Amino acid sequence: MRIACLGGGPAGLYFAISMKLHDASHEVVVIERNRADDTFGWGVVLSDETLDNLACNDAVSAERIRGHFAYWDDIAVIHDGVKTVSTGHGFCGIGRHKLLVLLQQRARELGVELRFESDIPEAHIDDLRREFDLVLAADGLNSRTRQRYAGHFKPDIEVRDCKFVWLGTHQTFNDAFTFIFEKTEHGWVWAHAYQFDADTATFIVECSEATWQAFGFGEMSQQESIAVCERIFARHLDGHSLMTNANHIRGSAWINFPRVLCERWSIDNVVLMGDAAATAHFSIGSGTKLALESAIALADYLHSEPDMAAAFTRYEEERRTEVLRLQSAARNSTEWFEQVERYLDLDPVQFNYSLLTRSQRISHENLRLRDPAWLTSAEGWFQTQAGNPGSDRAPMFAPFRLRDMALANRVVVSPMAQYKAVDGCPTDWHFVHYAERAKGGAGLVYTEMTCVSPEGRITPGCPGFYDAEHEAAWKRLCDFVHAETSAKLCAQIGHSGPKGSTQLGWQEMDAPLAEGNWPILAAANVPWSPRNQVPRAMDRADMDRVRDEFVAAAEMAERAGFDMIEVHAAHGYLLSSFITPLSNRRDDDYGGSLENRMRYPLEVIRAVRQAWPAHKPLSVRISANDWVGDEGVTPDEAVQIARLLKAAEVDIVDVSAGQTSTRAKPMYGRMFQTPFSDRIRNETGMATMAVGNIYQADHVNSILMAGRADLVCLARPHLADPYWTLHAAAGLGDSQCDWPLPYGPGRDQLQRLAERGEGWT
Repeated sequence: MRIACLGGGPAGLYFAISMKLHDASHEVVVIERNRADDTFGWGVVLSDETLDNLACNDAVSAERIRGHFAYWDDIAVIHDGVKTVSTGHGFCGIGRHKLLVLLQQRARELGVELRFESDIPEAHIDDLRREFDLVLAADGLNSRTRQRYAGHFKPDIEVRDCKFVWLGTHQTFNDAFTFIFEKTEHGWVWAHAYQFDADTATFIVECSEATWQAFGFGEMSQQESIAVCERIFARHLDGHSLMTNANHIRGSAWINFPRVLCERWSIDNVVLMGDAAATAHFSIGSGTKLALESAIALADYLHSEPDMAAAFTRYEEERRTEVLRLQSAARNSTEWFEQVERYLDLDPVQFNYSLLTRSQRISHENLRLRDPAWLTSAEGWFQTQAGNPGSDRAPMFAPFRLRDMALANRVVVSPMAQYKAVDGCPTDWHFVHYAERAKGGAGLVYTEMTCVSPEGRITPGCPGFYDAEHEAAWKRLCDFVHAETSAKLCAQIGHSGPKGSTQLGWQEMDAPLAEGNWPILAAANVPWSPRNQVPRAMDRADMDRVRDEFVAAAEMAERAGFDMIEVHAAHGYLLSSFITPLSNRRDDDYGGSLENRMRYPLEVIRAVRQAWPAHKPLSVRISANDWVGDEGVTPDEAVQIARLLKAAEVDIVDVSAGQTSTRAKPMYGRMFQTPFSDRIRNETGMATMAVGNIYQADHVNSILMAGRADLVCLARPHLADPYWTLHAAAGLGDSQCDWPLPYGPGRDQLQRLAERGEGWT
């Protein structure tokens, strides 16, 4: 096979090497536009795992590369004058120039032809396709090949917010991968620094667009820009200068990182690899890893599959999964740095934890494996901040107080509709359901949305707070929970609005009843979907009546004995229908601007706050993102909503998202709604609850320890296991949770089994 590799970077060179190792008869040419000794990066970072993969593929080049690695185990974070060091991270770095030289040498030994200073214009790529059996397009971030066939590859290029410049220095950072944060007259500037040979370290400087503009970096030459950076980081450079190897670039050489992902990676005999196909942000150091491991994979498939087309298909299918996984982690990491000023007021302990876990690739317990001493000390710090000094229990078992309500831990049983009420009255099903979950160890247990009127029910099976019989049933539950457990109870009250008069959850969700529909209300006459009935737009009389129904429900919840109350203003229900512009089409004082759209929900919330005892907390659930872009509520607006709620004496925001429109396109994943809680908490100073695909104790602990929420809500895990919290504690080796006294033998057995790494299944 005759093969042309466009691009003499790690991807092109290592693919050429790998193909020759499979079959020495292949004719392989690497075509590079620059000189052999040109490189425009400094060091690259690889993991031990990647080194092992290289060794399996080509022991010769792997050994040579390994001989030039700088190794470090620590990450150091310098913030607010404090240097925090954690260990166990296992990094290795090598100069990009040295890596290329070693790969060039190995390629020549295997008979690969290397053509440097050979520029292939975009128009000539078609000629290469005819001349060679296979064309590997590893021609970098600005790939001409990708551009040539853009209509086929369909690249999605997202330019990220922060500015950065890639520099080097002879100052040593050989003890740790080091992050440095410096506050300047124009805002925060930070550096990513790591050693890659005996004399040189990479030193990437990054800042927000606003800070970059304020410094005027865009109008500076490279040397002027470097001089400013040297001044900012002077106390860390110890007299050493910063250097650039991008002299070919005019201006200051600062850029924004482009995230690249292509819909397709191949066309006929052309296939993309490396940055041409996909990029991963430098803050997780995976670009070279992706390139090298993709080269191994494609070379393998070209020799294991029946033809080139099948090889390309398998390469794309299998490597895309890895790319998307890394890009997800990279997106998390990128967004953290883009928003880092939100976290810079955190205590250095919490800031360090937040940085280490930013990508979600390092979990709480994984961090314990890496550096148990540091994590134990951090957990002790968290417990001290929670008013529990001397304890080193996991964050999920730290106490929490809202007004006079004291929670034993930070685990919350989310509101989950049961659809088992009869004429709005909770039944024995509800008593058993909620009592079991209160016995199961969670600090706070929510009721499902409990409706303020018969017309405000979502379904005929939804419970209410509008009849004396309801109050008695709820009081029975509250009395039992308070007598037999340490859990607190929160009553979530709401009105279904345009999503009312629908079928039970296990029937057809959000679909109208087959018969017996009742009239429904909303902010405007906008139906939930074309098949749902059109609600009546509320007039002033409706608003007064429904507000008073919320107040009456709150008063009933107080008499029943609930410890906390939450007003449901999310998910497209009545109050949410006012907040989101997707359903609020009013042209009066209750529509248009966010201030107007919040007017009626705040009226209800203030009335509830006034009726609810001053010593008991009030929560509000919101949808922080309608998932339809600027047409709906955005995370920016969610911050404004939270500030309005705080001014209305709301104690905590239950931060959910979506379910406000059938047009929504959520971005699902682990803890996918937690960033909205994180933002509200750290930008407003208001307490928050996180919710959304949280299902492991590790998730709960990482959210809390990083300061992304104050309480963590779990729904489906508590449906599957009412005793989730107690079981999680046993798994963590925590024996300090209160079990119901009759269940002591079960507790003891479970803890013994957990100590031995066993279970009941």
